[in-house]
Amino acid sequence: MSQTDAATQPKQRSVRVVIVGLMIAMLLAMLDNMIVGTAMPTIVGDLGGLNHLSWVVTAYTLATATSTPIWGKLGDMYGRKGIFLASIVLFLFGSALSGMSQTMDQLIAFRAVQGLGAGGLLVGVMAIIGELVPPRERGRYQGLTAGVMAIAMIGGPLVGGSITDNWGWRWSFYINLPLGAVALVMVTIVLHLPKKRGTARIDYVGAGLLTVAITSLVLLTTWGGTQYAWGSPMIIGLLVLGVAALGAFLYAETRAAEPVLPLHIFRSANFSLISLIAFLVGFTMFGAMTFLPLFQQTVQGASATNSGLLLLPLLLAMLVVSMVAGRVTTSTGRYKIFPIIGGGLITVGLYLLSTMDVHTNRLTSGAYMAVLGAGMGFIMQITMLIAQNSVEMKDIGVGSSSSTLFRTIGGSFGVSLFGALFSHKVQHAMEATAAGKASGATKAGAQLDPATIAKFPPAVKDAYFHAVATGTHTVFLWGAVVSVIGFAAAWFVSETPLRSSAPKAAPAEDQPQLMADAV
Repeated sequence: MSQTDAATQPKQRSVRVVIVGLMIAMLLAMLDNMIVGTAMPTIVGDLGGLNHLSWVVTAYTLATATSTPIWGKLGDMYGRKGIFLASIVLFLFGSALSGMSQTMDQLIAFRAVQGLGAGGLLVGVMAIIGELVPPRERGRYQGLTAGVMAIAMIGGPLVGGSITDNWGWRWSFYINLPLGAVALVMVTIVLHLPKKRGTARIDYVGAGLLTVAITSLVLLTTWGGTQYAWGSPMIIGLLVLGVAALGAFLYAETRAAEPVLPLHIFRSANFSLISLIAFLVGFTMFGAMTFLPLFQQTVQGASATNSGLLLLPLLLAMLVVSMVAGRVTTSTGRYKIFPIIGGGLITVGLYLLSTMDVHTNRLTSGAYMAVLGAGMGFIMQITMLIAQNSVEMKDIGVGSSSSTLFRTIGGSFGVSLFGALFSHKVQHAMEATAAGKASGATKAGAQLDPATIAKFPPAVKDAYFHAVATGTHTVFLWGAVVSVIGFAAAWFVSETPLRSSAPKAAPAEDQPQLMADAV
Protein backbone atom coordinates (compact mmCIF):
# COMPACT_ATOMS: atom_id res chain seq x y z
CA MET A 1 0.00 0.00 0.00
CA SER A 2 1.42 3.38 -0.96
CA GLN A 3 1.89 6.21 1.52
CA THR A 4 -0.81 8.20 -0.31
CA ASP A 5 -3.34 5.40 0.08
CA ALA A 6 -2.44 4.96 3.74
CA ALA A 7 -2.89 8.67 4.39
CA THR A 8 -6.13 8.78 2.47
CA GLN A 9 -7.90 6.00 4.39
CA PRO A 10 -8.06 7.80 7.76
CA LYS A 11 -9.37 10.89 5.99
CA GLN A 12 -12.04 8.81 4.25
CA ARG A 13 -13.07 7.35 7.61
CA SER A 14 -13.21 10.84 9.09
CA VAL A 15 -15.49 12.00 6.30
CA ARG A 16 -17.79 9.05 6.89
CA VAL A 17 -17.97 9.76 10.62
CA VAL A 18 -18.78 13.40 9.92
CA ILE A 19 -21.49 12.37 7.45
CA VAL A 20 -23.06 10.10 10.09
CA GLY A 21 -23.17 13.01 12.55
CA LEU A 22 -24.67 15.27 9.90
CA MET A 23 -27.34 12.69 9.02
CA ILE A 24 -28.32 12.41 12.70
CA ALA A 25 -28.68 16.18 12.84
CA MET A 26 -30.80 16.19 9.69
CA LEU A 27 -32.93 13.36 11.09
CA LEU A 28 -33.62 15.46 14.19
CA ALA A 29 -35.00 18.35 12.14
CA MET A 30 -37.07 16.14 9.80
CA LEU A 31 -38.33 13.71 12.43
CA ASP A 32 -39.48 16.28 14.96
CA ASN A 33 -42.70 17.43 13.29
CA MET A 34 -43.66 13.82 12.47
CA ILE A 35 -43.28 12.70 16.09
CA VAL A 36 -44.95 15.78 17.57
CA GLY A 37 -47.89 15.53 15.16
CA THR A 38 -48.76 12.09 16.58
CA ALA A 39 -48.56 13.41 20.14
CA MET A 40 -50.71 16.51 19.57
CA PRO A 41 -54.05 15.06 20.79
CA THR A 42 -52.40 14.06 24.08
CA ILE A 43 -50.68 17.44 24.39
CA VAL A 44 -54.00 19.26 23.95
CA GLY A 45 -55.60 17.02 26.55
CA ASP A 46 -52.86 17.92 29.05
CA LEU A 47 -52.20 21.60 28.30
CA GLY A 48 -55.53 22.65 26.77
CA GLY A 49 -55.54 25.47 24.19
CA LEU A 50 -57.23 23.61 21.35
CA ASN A 51 -57.88 26.91 19.52
CA HIS A 52 -54.11 27.51 19.33
CA LEU A 53 -53.23 23.99 18.23
CA SER A 54 -52.16 24.92 14.69
CA TRP A 55 -49.61 27.38 16.07
CA VAL A 56 -47.55 24.53 17.52
CA VAL A 57 -46.70 23.55 13.95
CA THR A 58 -46.86 27.04 12.41
CA ALA A 59 -44.40 28.52 14.94
CA TYR A 60 -41.85 25.81 14.15
CA THR A 61 -42.31 26.09 10.37
CA LEU A 62 -42.20 29.87 10.43
CA ALA A 63 -39.04 30.02 12.53
CA THR A 64 -37.34 27.42 10.30
CA ALA A 65 -38.21 29.25 7.08
CA THR A 66 -37.18 32.70 8.30
CA SER A 67 -33.89 31.57 9.83
CA THR A 68 -32.67 29.34 6.97
CA PRO A 69 -31.11 32.07 4.77
CA ILE A 70 -29.60 33.81 7.80
CA TRP A 71 -27.92 30.63 9.04
CA GLY A 72 -26.53 30.08 5.54
CA LYS A 73 -25.02 33.55 5.39
CA LEU A 74 -23.55 33.33 8.90
CA GLY A 75 -21.83 30.09 7.91
CA ASP A 76 -20.32 31.77 4.85
CA MET A 77 -19.06 34.69 6.96
CA TYR A 78 -17.86 33.06 10.18
CA GLY A 79 -17.25 29.40 9.38
CA ARG A 80 -19.67 26.51 9.13
CA LYS A 81 -18.57 24.35 12.03
CA GLY A 82 -19.17 26.87 14.80
CA ILE A 83 -22.46 28.08 13.30
CA PHE A 84 -23.68 24.51 12.79
CA LEU A 85 -22.82 23.54 16.37
CA ALA A 86 -24.67 26.63 17.59
CA SER A 87 -27.77 25.56 15.66
CA ILE A 88 -27.63 22.07 17.23
CA VAL A 89 -27.37 23.58 20.72
CA LEU A 90 -30.27 25.96 20.01
CA PHE A 91 -32.42 23.10 18.69
CA LEU A 92 -31.69 20.98 21.77
CA PHE A 93 -32.36 23.95 24.07
CA GLY A 94 -35.73 24.49 22.38
CA SER A 95 -36.48 20.75 22.66
CA ALA A 96 -35.76 20.72 26.40
CA LEU A 97 -37.90 23.81 26.97
CA SER A 98 -40.74 22.37 24.85
CA GLY A 99 -40.72 19.22 26.96
CA MET A 100 -40.99 21.30 30.14
CA SER A 101 -43.86 23.48 28.85
CA GLN A 102 -46.71 24.01 31.30
CA THR A 103 -49.07 25.92 29.00
CA MET A 104 -49.88 25.92 25.29
CA ASP A 105 -48.48 29.46 24.96
CA GLN A 106 -45.16 28.30 26.40
CA LEU A 107 -45.07 25.33 24.04
CA ILE A 108 -45.69 27.57 21.02
CA ALA A 109 -42.89 29.94 22.07
CA PHE A 110 -40.43 27.12 22.72
CA ARG A 111 -41.35 25.44 19.43
CA ALA A 112 -40.30 28.67 17.72
CA VAL A 113 -36.90 28.39 19.45
CA GLN A 114 -36.70 24.81 18.23
CA GLY A 115 -37.55 25.93 14.70
CA LEU A 116 -34.78 28.54 14.73
CA GLY A 117 -32.29 25.77 15.47
CA ALA A 118 -33.84 23.46 12.85
CA GLY A 119 -33.25 26.08 10.16
CA GLY A 120 -29.54 25.94 10.92
CA LEU A 121 -29.51 22.14 10.99
CA LEU A 122 -30.99 21.74 7.52
CA VAL A 123 -28.85 24.32 5.74
CA GLY A 124 -25.76 23.47 7.80
CA VAL A 125 -25.81 19.81 6.76
CA MET A 126 -26.08 20.69 3.06
CA ALA A 127 -23.44 23.43 3.22
CA ILE A 128 -20.91 21.31 5.15
CA ILE A 129 -21.33 18.40 2.73
CA GLY A 130 -20.92 20.97 -0.06
CA GLU A 131 -17.63 22.14 1.44
CA LEU A 132 -16.26 18.71 2.36
CA VAL A 133 -17.26 16.82 -0.76
CA PRO A 134 -16.81 18.23 -4.29
CA PRO A 135 -19.92 18.13 -6.53
CA ARG A 136 -18.49 15.35 -8.71
CA GLU A 137 -18.21 13.06 -5.65
CA ARG A 138 -21.34 14.23 -3.84
CA GLY A 139 -23.72 11.90 -5.65
CA ARG A 140 -22.59 8.93 -3.57
CA TYR A 141 -24.16 10.55 -0.50
CA GLN A 142 -27.53 11.32 -2.11
CA GLY A 143 -29.00 8.03 -0.99
CA LEU A 144 -28.22 8.86 2.63
CA THR A 145 -30.21 12.10 2.61
CA ALA A 146 -33.11 10.40 0.81
CA GLY A 147 -32.94 7.57 3.35
CA VAL A 148 -33.14 10.03 6.25
CA MET A 149 -36.27 11.55 4.74
CA ALA A 150 -37.84 8.09 4.32
CA ILE A 151 -37.01 7.13 7.92
CA ALA A 152 -38.54 10.39 9.19
CA MET A 153 -41.76 10.01 7.21
CA ILE A 154 -42.28 6.34 8.02
CA GLY A 155 -40.77 6.14 11.48
CA GLY A 156 -42.10 9.47 12.79
CA PRO A 157 -45.72 8.40 13.37
CA LEU A 158 -44.63 4.98 14.70
CA VAL A 159 -42.04 6.40 17.11
CA GLY A 160 -44.27 9.29 18.14
CA GLY A 161 -47.18 7.00 18.96
CA SER A 162 -44.99 4.58 20.91
CA ILE A 163 -43.26 7.31 22.90
CA THR A 164 -46.52 9.06 23.75
CA ASP A 165 -48.25 5.85 24.83
CA ASN A 166 -45.38 4.52 26.96
CA TRP A 167 -43.39 7.52 28.20
CA GLY A 168 -45.71 10.50 27.81
CA TRP A 169 -45.80 13.34 25.28
CA ARG A 170 -42.93 15.28 26.88
CA TRP A 171 -40.53 12.58 25.70
CA SER A 172 -41.49 13.45 22.14
CA PHE A 173 -39.18 16.41 22.73
CA TYR A 174 -36.72 14.92 25.23
CA ILE A 175 -35.84 12.12 22.77
CA ASN A 176 -33.98 14.76 20.74
CA LEU A 177 -31.46 15.35 23.55
CA PRO A 178 -29.45 12.08 23.44
CA LEU A 179 -29.53 11.97 19.61
CA GLY A 180 -28.47 15.61 19.41
CA ALA A 181 -25.68 15.01 21.92
CA VAL A 182 -24.28 12.22 19.75
CA ALA A 183 -24.33 14.47 16.68
CA LEU A 184 -22.76 17.30 18.68
CA VAL A 185 -19.87 15.15 19.92
CA MET A 186 -19.20 13.54 16.53
CA VAL A 187 -19.16 16.85 14.65
CA THR A 188 -17.07 18.59 17.35
CA ILE A 189 -14.35 15.94 17.44
CA VAL A 190 -14.07 14.87 13.81
CA LEU A 191 -15.04 17.86 11.66
CA HIS A 192 -12.17 20.26 10.98
CA LEU A 193 -12.87 23.19 8.68
CA PRO A 194 -10.95 26.43 8.11
CA LYS A 195 -11.79 29.15 10.60
CA LYS A 196 -13.18 32.37 9.23
CA ARG A 197 -13.22 35.81 10.73
CA GLY A 198 -15.74 37.95 8.92
CA THR A 199 -14.91 41.64 9.02
CA ALA A 200 -18.01 42.94 7.24
CA ARG A 201 -21.00 44.09 9.26
CA ILE A 202 -23.97 41.73 9.41
CA ASP A 203 -26.80 42.83 7.12
CA TYR A 204 -29.36 43.41 9.88
CA VAL A 205 -31.66 45.47 7.64
CA GLY A 206 -31.76 42.80 4.94
CA ALA A 207 -32.25 40.03 7.50
CA GLY A 208 -35.13 41.93 9.12
CA LEU A 209 -36.88 42.70 5.83
CA LEU A 210 -36.45 39.12 4.60
CA THR A 211 -37.90 37.83 7.87
CA VAL A 212 -40.95 40.10 7.50
CA ALA A 213 -41.44 39.03 3.86
CA ILE A 214 -41.15 35.29 4.61
CA THR A 215 -43.34 35.57 7.72
CA SER A 216 -46.05 37.37 5.76
CA LEU A 217 -46.01 34.80 2.94
CA VAL A 218 -46.03 31.80 5.29
CA LEU A 219 -48.88 33.23 7.38
CA LEU A 220 -50.77 34.15 4.21
CA THR A 221 -50.56 30.58 2.93
CA THR A 222 -51.25 29.09 6.38
CA TRP A 223 -54.30 31.22 7.20
CA GLY A 224 -55.71 31.80 3.70
CA GLY A 225 -58.87 29.81 3.13
CA THR A 226 -58.82 28.34 6.66
CA GLN A 227 -58.85 30.88 9.49
CA TYR A 228 -59.50 33.80 7.15
CA ALA A 229 -61.19 34.09 3.77
CA TRP A 230 -58.85 34.77 0.85
CA GLY A 231 -60.45 38.18 0.31
CA SER A 232 -60.41 39.20 3.98
CA PRO A 233 -58.54 42.33 5.16
CA MET A 234 -56.07 40.14 7.10
CA ILE A 235 -55.01 38.10 4.05
CA ILE A 236 -54.89 41.13 1.75
CA GLY A 237 -52.89 42.99 4.39
CA LEU A 238 -50.39 40.12 4.66
CA LEU A 239 -50.06 40.06 0.88
CA VAL A 240 -49.39 43.81 0.70
CA LEU A 241 -46.94 43.62 3.61
CA GLY A 242 -45.12 40.65 2.07
CA VAL A 243 -44.77 42.27 -1.36
CA ALA A 244 -43.65 45.60 0.15
CA ALA A 245 -41.10 43.91 2.42
CA LEU A 246 -39.79 41.83 -0.49
CA GLY A 247 -39.36 44.93 -2.64
CA ALA A 248 -37.59 46.77 0.18
CA PHE A 249 -35.39 43.74 0.78
CA LEU A 250 -34.29 43.56 -2.86
CA TYR A 251 -33.40 47.26 -2.77
CA ALA A 252 -31.52 46.91 0.53
CA GLU A 253 -29.47 44.00 -0.79
CA THR A 254 -28.12 46.15 -3.62
CA ARG A 255 -26.76 48.58 -0.99
CA ALA A 256 -25.45 46.13 1.64
CA ALA A 257 -21.71 45.49 1.92
CA GLU A 258 -22.33 41.83 2.82
CA PRO A 259 -25.94 41.06 1.81
CA VAL A 260 -27.70 38.19 3.58
CA LEU A 261 -28.84 36.94 0.15
CA PRO A 262 -26.41 38.16 -2.53
CA LEU A 263 -28.46 38.89 -5.64
CA HIS A 264 -25.50 38.18 -7.91
CA ILE A 265 -26.00 34.43 -7.42
CA PHE A 266 -29.21 34.74 -9.49
CA ARG A 267 -27.16 35.92 -12.47
CA SER A 268 -26.39 32.25 -12.99
CA ALA A 269 -29.11 30.93 -15.27
CA ASN A 270 -28.68 27.47 -13.78
CA PHE A 271 -29.16 28.76 -10.22
CA SER A 272 -32.29 30.73 -11.16
CA LEU A 273 -33.76 27.77 -13.04
CA ILE A 274 -33.01 25.30 -10.28
CA SER A 275 -34.53 27.68 -7.70
CA LEU A 276 -37.74 27.72 -9.75
CA ILE A 277 -37.67 23.93 -10.00
CA ALA A 278 -37.06 23.62 -6.22
CA PHE A 279 -40.10 25.86 -5.58
CA LEU A 280 -42.29 23.78 -7.89
CA VAL A 281 -41.03 20.47 -6.45
CA GLY A 282 -41.88 21.73 -2.96
CA PHE A 283 -45.26 22.93 -4.22
CA THR A 284 -46.23 19.53 -5.65
CA MET A 285 -44.37 17.25 -3.23
CA PHE A 286 -45.75 18.69 0.02
CA GLY A 287 -49.21 18.84 -1.53
CA ALA A 288 -49.03 15.17 -2.47
CA MET A 289 -47.61 14.11 0.90
CA THR A 290 -50.46 15.97 2.64
CA PHE A 291 -53.37 14.51 0.69
CA LEU A 292 -52.14 10.96 0.08
CA PRO A 293 -52.50 9.95 3.78
CA LEU A 294 -55.89 11.70 3.84
CA PHE A 295 -57.09 9.60 0.88
CA GLN A 296 -55.67 6.43 2.45
CA GLN A 297 -57.25 7.04 5.85
CA THR A 298 -60.63 8.24 4.59
CA VAL A 299 -61.33 6.32 1.38
CA GLN A 300 -59.13 3.24 1.82
CA GLY A 301 -59.75 2.90 5.57
CA ALA A 302 -56.12 2.91 6.75
CA SER A 303 -55.18 3.93 10.28
CA ALA A 304 -52.98 6.95 10.87
CA THR A 305 -50.00 4.69 11.60
CA ASN A 306 -50.62 2.36 8.66
CA SER A 307 -51.02 5.30 6.26
CA GLY A 308 -47.37 6.08 6.95
CA LEU A 309 -46.42 2.49 6.08
CA LEU A 310 -48.56 2.69 2.93
CA LEU A 311 -46.26 5.46 1.71
CA LEU A 312 -43.45 2.90 1.49
CA PRO A 313 -43.72 2.48 -2.32
CA LEU A 314 -43.18 6.23 -2.79
CA LEU A 315 -40.34 6.48 -0.28
CA LEU A 316 -38.52 3.31 -1.35
CA ALA A 317 -38.69 4.32 -5.01
CA MET A 318 -37.34 7.75 -4.09
CA LEU A 319 -34.51 6.19 -2.06
CA VAL A 320 -33.41 3.67 -4.70
CA VAL A 321 -33.61 6.09 -7.62
CA SER A 322 -31.77 8.81 -5.67
CA MET A 323 -28.92 6.37 -4.94
CA VAL A 324 -28.70 5.26 -8.58
CA ALA A 325 -28.80 8.85 -9.88
CA GLY A 326 -26.11 9.84 -7.41
CA ARG A 327 -23.81 7.01 -8.42
CA VAL A 328 -24.27 7.74 -12.10
CA THR A 329 -23.54 11.43 -11.51
CA THR A 330 -20.37 10.56 -9.59
CA SER A 331 -19.08 8.12 -12.21
CA THR A 332 -19.97 10.12 -15.35
CA GLY A 333 -20.27 13.75 -14.23
CA ARG A 334 -23.53 13.97 -16.19
CA TYR A 335 -26.67 15.20 -14.46
CA LYS A 336 -28.88 17.28 -16.80
CA ILE A 337 -31.02 14.31 -17.78
CA PHE A 338 -32.11 13.63 -14.20
CA PRO A 339 -34.22 16.78 -13.60
CA ILE A 340 -35.86 16.16 -16.99
CA ILE A 341 -36.70 12.53 -16.22
CA GLY A 342 -37.72 13.47 -12.68
CA GLY A 343 -40.01 16.26 -13.83
CA GLY A 344 -41.64 13.95 -16.35
CA LEU A 345 -42.19 11.15 -13.83
CA ILE A 346 -43.60 13.53 -11.22
CA THR A 347 -46.08 14.82 -13.80
CA VAL A 348 -47.08 11.28 -14.82
CA GLY A 349 -47.24 10.11 -11.20
CA LEU A 350 -49.50 12.98 -10.13
CA TYR A 351 -51.75 12.37 -13.13
CA LEU A 352 -52.03 8.67 -12.23
CA LEU A 353 -52.89 9.60 -8.64
CA SER A 354 -55.60 11.91 -9.96
CA THR A 355 -57.34 8.88 -11.49
CA MET A 356 -57.89 7.24 -8.08
CA ASP A 357 -61.46 6.85 -6.84
CA VAL A 358 -63.35 4.92 -4.15
CA HIS A 359 -62.72 1.66 -6.02
CA THR A 360 -58.92 2.03 -6.28
CA ASN A 361 -57.15 -0.69 -4.28
CA ARG A 362 -53.93 -0.26 -2.32
CA LEU A 363 -51.81 -2.17 -4.85
CA THR A 364 -52.81 0.23 -7.62
CA SER A 365 -52.31 3.35 -5.51
CA GLY A 366 -48.94 1.94 -4.39
CA ALA A 367 -47.83 1.56 -8.02
CA TYR A 368 -48.86 5.16 -8.74
CA MET A 369 -46.97 6.36 -5.67
CA ALA A 370 -43.86 4.49 -6.82
CA VAL A 371 -43.90 6.46 -10.10
CA LEU A 372 -44.15 9.73 -8.15
CA GLY A 373 -41.40 8.61 -5.76
CA ALA A 374 -39.09 7.74 -8.65
CA GLY A 375 -39.58 11.24 -10.05
CA MET A 376 -38.74 12.77 -6.68
CA GLY A 377 -35.65 10.58 -6.41
CA PHE A 378 -34.35 11.84 -9.75
CA ILE A 379 -34.84 15.49 -8.90
CA MET A 380 -34.75 16.29 -5.18
CA GLN A 381 -31.05 15.92 -4.37
CA ILE A 382 -29.95 16.94 -7.86
CA THR A 383 -31.51 20.38 -7.36
CA MET A 384 -29.25 20.98 -4.34
CA LEU A 385 -26.22 19.66 -6.26
CA ILE A 386 -26.82 22.00 -9.19
CA ALA A 387 -27.50 24.97 -6.88
CA GLN A 388 -24.21 24.42 -5.02
CA ASN A 389 -22.26 23.87 -8.24
CA SER A 390 -23.67 27.13 -9.67
CA VAL A 391 -22.20 29.39 -6.96
CA GLU A 392 -18.69 30.08 -5.76
CA MET A 393 -17.46 28.25 -2.66
CA LYS A 394 -17.69 31.47 -0.64
CA ASP A 395 -21.45 31.57 -1.36
CA ILE A 396 -22.21 27.89 -0.90
CA GLY A 397 -24.05 28.58 2.36
CA VAL A 398 -26.49 31.06 0.84
CA GLY A 399 -26.76 28.87 -2.24
CA SER A 400 -27.78 25.89 -0.10
CA SER A 401 -30.13 27.94 2.08
CA SER A 402 -31.78 29.57 -0.95
CA SER A 403 -32.57 26.19 -2.51
CA THR A 404 -34.00 24.98 0.82
CA LEU A 405 -35.97 28.20 1.27
CA PHE A 406 -37.56 28.06 -2.19
CA ARG A 407 -38.62 24.45 -1.59
CA THR A 408 -40.07 25.38 1.82
CA ILE A 409 -42.00 28.38 0.50
CA GLY A 410 -43.22 26.29 -2.44
CA GLY A 411 -44.46 23.64 -0.03
CA SER A 412 -46.25 26.25 2.05
CA PHE A 413 -48.03 27.63 -1.01
CA GLY A 414 -48.81 24.13 -2.29
CA VAL A 415 -50.39 22.86 0.93
CA SER A 416 -52.42 26.06 1.34
CA LEU A 417 -53.70 26.40 -2.22
CA PHE A 418 -54.33 22.68 -2.65
CA GLY A 419 -56.06 22.65 0.72
CA ALA A 420 -58.42 25.44 -0.28
CA LEU A 421 -59.12 23.70 -3.59
CA PHE A 422 -59.72 20.38 -1.84
CA SER A 423 -62.13 21.89 0.72
CA HIS A 424 -64.12 23.63 -2.03
CA LYS A 425 -64.43 20.45 -4.09
CA VAL A 426 -65.46 18.31 -1.12
CA GLN A 427 -68.09 20.81 -0.01
CA HIS A 428 -69.45 21.13 -3.55
CA ALA A 429 -69.55 17.35 -4.03
CA MET A 430 -71.36 16.84 -0.73
CA GLU A 431 -73.97 19.44 -1.60
CA ALA A 432 -74.50 17.89 -5.02
CA THR A 433 -74.85 14.27 -3.89
CA ALA A 434 -76.38 14.43 -0.42
CA ALA A 435 -78.03 17.79 0.19
CA GLY A 436 -79.22 18.80 3.61
CA LYS A 437 -77.70 16.50 6.21
CA ALA A 438 -74.61 15.61 4.16
CA SER A 439 -73.94 19.26 3.44
CA GLY A 440 -74.15 20.03 7.13
CA ALA A 441 -71.53 17.37 7.82
CA THR A 442 -68.81 19.48 6.25
CA LYS A 443 -69.70 22.91 7.57
CA ALA A 444 -66.87 22.71 10.06
CA GLY A 445 -64.35 21.83 7.36
CA ALA A 446 -63.69 19.30 4.65
CA GLN A 447 -61.36 17.12 6.68
CA LEU A 448 -63.22 15.11 9.32
CA ASP A 449 -61.62 12.65 11.73
CA PRO A 450 -62.34 8.90 11.31
CA ALA A 451 -64.33 8.76 14.56
CA THR A 452 -66.75 11.41 13.27
CA ILE A 453 -67.06 9.75 9.87
CA ALA A 454 -67.87 6.40 11.51
CA LYS A 455 -70.98 7.95 13.11
CA PHE A 456 -72.44 9.00 9.74
CA PRO A 457 -75.36 7.05 8.25
CA PRO A 458 -74.20 4.74 5.44
CA ALA A 459 -75.56 7.01 2.68
CA VAL A 460 -73.81 10.09 4.07
CA LYS A 461 -70.59 8.14 4.68
CA ASP A 462 -70.58 6.88 1.08
CA ALA A 463 -71.22 10.41 -0.19
CA TYR A 464 -68.31 11.73 1.87
CA PHE A 465 -65.94 9.05 0.53
CA HIS A 466 -66.87 10.02 -3.04
CA ALA A 467 -66.44 13.71 -2.16
CA VAL A 468 -62.92 13.12 -0.77
CA ALA A 469 -62.00 11.12 -3.87
CA THR A 470 -63.24 14.02 -6.00
CA GLY A 471 -61.20 16.48 -3.96
CA THR A 472 -57.98 14.48 -4.19
CA HIS A 473 -58.57 13.97 -7.92
CA THR A 474 -58.66 17.74 -8.42
CA VAL A 475 -55.61 18.34 -6.20
CA PHE A 476 -53.43 15.77 -7.97
CA LEU A 477 -54.60 16.85 -11.41
CA TRP A 478 -53.66 20.48 -10.75
CA GLY A 479 -50.42 19.26 -9.22
CA ALA A 480 -49.63 17.54 -12.52
CA VAL A 481 -50.37 20.77 -14.39
CA VAL A 482 -48.03 22.76 -12.13
CA SER A 483 -45.27 20.15 -12.41
CA VAL A 484 -45.29 20.55 -16.20
CA ILE A 485 -43.71 23.97 -15.64
CA GLY A 486 -40.83 22.37 -13.72
CA PHE A 487 -40.46 19.70 -16.41
CA ALA A 488 -40.20 22.42 -19.07
CA ALA A 489 -37.71 24.46 -17.01
CA ALA A 490 -35.45 21.42 -16.58
CA TRP A 491 -34.76 21.33 -20.33
CA PHE A 492 -33.06 24.74 -20.09
CA VAL A 493 -30.59 23.72 -17.35
CA SER A 494 -27.04 23.76 -18.74
CA GLU A 495 -24.79 20.83 -17.89
CA THR A 496 -21.96 22.87 -16.42
CA PRO A 497 -19.03 20.57 -15.52
CA LEU A 498 -19.11 19.55 -11.86
CA ARG A 499 -16.16 20.58 -9.75
CA SER A 500 -14.06 17.48 -9.13
CA SER A 501 -12.29 18.95 -6.11
CA ALA A 502 -12.90 21.64 -3.55
CA PRO A 503 -10.61 24.66 -3.46
CA LYS A 504 -7.82 24.25 -0.95
CA ALA A 505 -8.15 26.74 1.88
CA ALA A 506 -5.88 27.58 4.75
CA PRO A 507 -6.23 24.98 7.53
CA ALA A 508 -7.82 25.81 10.84
CA GLU A 509 -5.54 26.95 13.62
CA ASP A 510 -3.97 23.94 15.40
CA GLN A 511 -6.18 21.60 13.34
CA PRO A 512 -5.50 19.66 10.17
CA GLN A 513 -8.00 20.41 7.45
CA LEU A 514 -10.11 17.54 6.19
CA MET A 515 -9.50 17.84 2.49
CA ALA A 516 -12.50 17.20 0.29
CA ASP A 517 -10.45 15.52 -2.40
CA ALA A 518 -9.62 12.71 0.00
CA VAL A 519 -13.16 11.34 -0.33
